[in-house]
Amino acid sequence: MSTRRDRRRPAQGDPLRPPVTFASTYRFAGDPDPRVDMYGRWTNPTWSELERELAELEGGDVVCFASGMAAVTAVLCSSVVAGDTVLLPRDGYYGVRAFAEGYLRSWGVTIRYFETGGLDSLSFSGIRLVWLETPTNPLLDVCDVRSVARRAHEQDALVAVDNTTATVVNQTPLALGADYSVSSDTKGTAGHSDLVAGHVATRDETLAAAVTQWRTMAGPVPGPMEAWLLHRSLDTLALRVERQGSSALAIARMLQAHPAVGFVRYPGLPDDPSHEVAREQMRGFGGVVTFALRDRDAAERFLEASEAIVTATSFGGVHTTAERRARWGSDDVPEGSIRLSVGCEPLEPLVEDLRGALDAAV
Repeated sequence: MSTRRDRRRPAQGDPLRPPVTFASTYRFAGDPDPRVDMYGRWTNPTWSELERELAELEGGDVVCFASGMAAVTAVLCSSVVAGDTVLLPRDGYYGVRAFAEGYLRSWGVTIRYFETGGLDSLSFSGIRLVWLETPTNPLLDVCDVRSVARRAHEQDALVAVDNTTATVVNQTPLALGADYSVSSDTKGTAGHSDLVAGHVATRDETLAAAVTQWRTMAGPVPGPMEAWLLHRSLDTLALRVERQGSSALAIARMLQAHPAVGFVRYPGLPDDPSHEVAREQMRGFGGVVTFALRDRDAAERFLEASEAIVTATSFGGVHTTAERRARWGSDDVPEGSIRLSVGCEPLEPLVEDLRGALDAAV
């Protein structure tokens, strides 16, 4: 994967970054021409610049959306029909399960579930789409994308990978054999906790056309300002992800050594159950660490005692955030478990703050 995109050199006197284009309507005469911007629900020059750079990172065509869930639903709704069967991870993002149960099942699609750690024994016979999330959110299990893709394709099944937690810097699912790479760019890709966006990448022109058609007909298009901000964020993406990952590993090691912590999940730890697979297919392990304290009260005391952490429900930003995931009731996690999203702050004072909050928790 290239960490620096081949941006076109600006002409003399032009801004270094393409300006944002606010437009719903363009001057357009004559017969329809897909090479020309015609209407704001179909194309926008600001999206196009963003999609070109993301495509270079992903290694396939990219379609951008107004949110990560819009990207998810575009893949699901454009790839399956009544009578098809979809495999979903029970330990993945709850929003995908909620959409499948609330809509796909009522449309005649069969939904089956699996645990990410149990993929080796799973058959893909009769499956239309296998949905993977790796690392999973919030327990950070990692699955072997290359192996699953090979086995699924032998049974004519498509494979989609939710790459939100890893980001394209740490993992490129298309290069591992997946048919779709899906990302909630709200998280690490944008990385500043100030916009909502998502994208889908694929190397298959037919799949790309179907996803694009879904966006055009359903209308979940990104706003030009959000697209411009996300495009700007790509300049620091590799730097942010590298800093977050190195800090997360140091914090995970500190957590392992603290007597108040029951378990720590982080793929970068050599003794983590997912470490070997993660080491083979990921370039870095990300900035999210999940760990458990004794109970709900201990977790809440930890969050309250920390001066560095902001309690929030997203992840991937430059500021360190955390939350007790069991508060939502959507994840099968202990009441005292905490998902920590490590930011880009100086490491030493962050570690000291977390250690002090752990001491206060017990």
